Amino acid sequence: MMHDDPVALSHALLRAVRRDEPTTESEVALRDLDPGLLDAALADDHAAIAFWVNCYNAFTQLALARDPDQYDRHRFFTRDIAPVAGRVLSLDDIEHGILRRGHVKWGLGYIRSPFGGTFLRRMRPSRLDPRIHFALNCGAASCPPIAAYTAEGIDDELDMATASYLESEVAYDSETNVATVPRIMLWFRGDFGGKAGIVELLRAFGCVPEGASLSLAYREYDWDLHLAHYRSGVAAD
Repeated sequence: MMHDDPVALSHALLRAVRRDEPTTESEVALRDLDPGLLDAALADDHAAIAFWVNCYNAFTQLALARDPDQYDRHRFFTRDIAPVAGRVLSLDDIEHGILRRGHVKWGLGYIRSPFGGTFLRRMRPSRLDPRIHFALNCGAASCPPIAAYTAEGIDDELDMATASYLESEVAYDSETNVATVPRIMLWFRGDFGGKAGIVELLRAFGCVPEGASLSLAYREYDWDLHLAHYRSGVAAD
């Protein structure tokens, strides 16, 4: 049954959100998940990343569709809006406490918090995958489009999300050797391995030429509310 597969359940919730279908059954099933079942299902990093990215995006869209006025650049992310396995989590809990493995929000990706609680620590994947930053959508206009992720396909799916977002957001000036990149690469610089890691990622996805000695500039981030921003053709279908 789907209720025995947390990733499939998170995928179904996000699909229902996108299609404006009833979500109560999926929300209740996620809320009532057995913690032991969740632990076992998310022992694999691919499953953990897919599950928590889907949950983040689904609960964000649900919360803001129900009450857009709660959208606030600072306070919204600390509100408890995501009931999972007997806990009610905030977006910060999911993004920073789990997916970013306890790295603090304002530390540029270099500082880890000694706090977070046992549940968040248990839920963390074994490594921080910087491509999550091209998959998480907090409702802002500059956020990447939403897709639904699967445990078996997460690596290719994150590559697709990364390629799509970088293609739309990176501009390279060959005369000055300046690459203008998304501001999330500044905010979470350490997640990408610093400047060297950012440049390596840009080269891997064909955004800049091999061998160029790059300088980086960072785009401004548009925090205007923009809901239902789904990736065409593949998201939550």
